[in-house]
Amino acid sequence: MPNIQLQSSDGEVFNIDSETAKCSSTIRNLIEDCGLESEENPLIPLPNVNSTILSKVLIWANHHRAEKAEKTEENSGKDEASAVVRSSDVISAWDAEFLTVDQGTLFELILAANYLDIKELLSVACMTVANMIKGHTAEEIRQTFHIPNDFSPSEEELLHKDRDNEPVIPEVESSYVFNLNKGSPNFKFELDLLGNF
Repeated sequence: MPNIQLQSSDGEVFNIDSETAKCSSTIRNLIEDCGLESEENPLIPLPNVNSTILSKVLIWANHHRAEKAEKTEENSGKDEASAVVRSSDVISAWDAEFLTVDQGTLFELILAANYLDIKELLSVACMTVANMIKGHTAEEIRQTFHIPNDFSPSEEELLHKDRDNEPVIPEVESSYVFNLNKGSPNFKFELDLLGNF
């Protein structure tokens, strides 16, 4: 099966080679499990991915398929232990440039990579978001990702006191009464919070 047709949620059809398509575990499993290997140019609908994002995913997959082929040629004849392994905590320069997009596109790429089960793309896209968060305060993160502040004024005050290294001690009564309901109608136990038992 030389080519596969992928149909995006908005109806656009992409013709790609089967090896590029198989970088997605979802598509690879669909091809293998549904017997699509014997069909010529099978059409696979992808209802959760629009054409803009699917085209970016295919660009990424094509680049990494070519990169993987180059590494395979370089490492032929070497044992697996000495093969060059891609570091899981470093984003390549190509991926960093590829993922320099607006937030909406980045989050849609994450959703598409998750849906299509493309682990490497999901990993580098999530690392990009993590790098956007790293080293920033909660307020800066809220501004970056347009997250509304859902703290009440009193909760905000407690947070600011905590940041200023002032002890935050809520006002409490000196004792509480707990109803333990140990089978008796009103079994009560008084706990003195001041330590006078």
